[in-house]
Amino acid sequence: MAELLDDGGRLRIRLNGGAFVIDTPRGKLRAMAPLAKYTWFKTGGPAELLFEPADVDDLCEFLGTLPEWVPVMGIGLGSNMIVRDGGVDGVVVRLGKVFAEVEARDPTTLRMGGGTSGILAASSARDAGIAGMEFLRGIPGTVGGFVRMNGGAYGREVADIFVECDVVLRDGTRRIYGPDDMGYRYRHSDLPDGAIVTAATFRGTPGDPDAIGDEMDRIAEARENSQPLRTKTGGSTFKNPDGHKAWQLVDAAVCRGLTIGDAQVSEKHTNFLINTGEATSRDIEMLGEEVRRRVKAHSGVTLDWEIRRVGRFAGEPVEAGA
Repeated sequence: MAELLDDGGRLRIRLNGGAFVIDTPRGKLRAMAPLAKYTWFKTGGPAELLFEPADVDDLCEFLGTLPEWVPVMGIGLGSNMIVRDGGVDGVVVRLGKVFAEVEARDPTTLRMGGGTSGILAASSARDAGIAGMEFLRGIPGTVGGFVRMNGGAYGREVADIFVECDVVLRDGTRRIYGPDDMGYRYRHSDLPDGAIVTAATFRGTPGDPDAIGDEMDRIAEARENSQPLRTKTGGSTFKNPDGHKAWQLVDAAVCRGLTIGDAQVSEKHTNFLINTGEATSRDIEMLGEEVRRRVKAHSGVTLDWEIRRVGRFAGEPVEAGA
């Protein structure tokens, strides 16, 4: 059990891995904070520490004072994530509204905070008459998340519009990453573990706001018609293997509607897993592994997870840190 004790303007913190003292941050810091409400699946255990920084300086100062053995990870809208039932050790960083501002740098370039949602990002580009960012409307996450994973939809991906991003590294130092630093490939980047994307700059092309809006509406309608958006889900579950569509492989392996507990392979789109009621994170992850097993047996293709799976299984022992 994590504990926070006020020690005259400083915090005495005890985690499963050890104890330490830091200056009290200006942002919101909570111990044993439930994460299920922050994930689309609505499942999972708590974060030992959940930190919502007041601003970038607050984040830098906080990370800079943490012992090296304390793990750090970021969370956005929780759409592309399974938080395991045992919870997440260390610190989970969640960027609030102060990190959701969007500003124009020039007629075709926007700088967006790491907490900006895909919908707000696309709408801001539309209002500025910048085309090429409509696909962000189809990504159910925040700038910080889809910059890290090179998120994409409808034939485009972040690498197509990326200029640079502001990153706070695990030790609290700031760095600007350009395209050559990111090592972008399909749903992957070379950002180091524990790094938090606090802002990113994207470039599009001049466009007509009405035409951009029409394309965004088309994307929204296509998602509504083909994906189980009004369920507790996590978005696309598996990456598309070379030469294949993941959903077709899942369908061919007769997994449509397959269940474990209240976890189910969506009847509407078979690359989506859904929580139909009171599924646990273990139910969802084990269902995904069963789908992978069946697809491998049927087609010989190994599906790779696109959804991040983080934390410990319930009952899994904790490794000592310091």
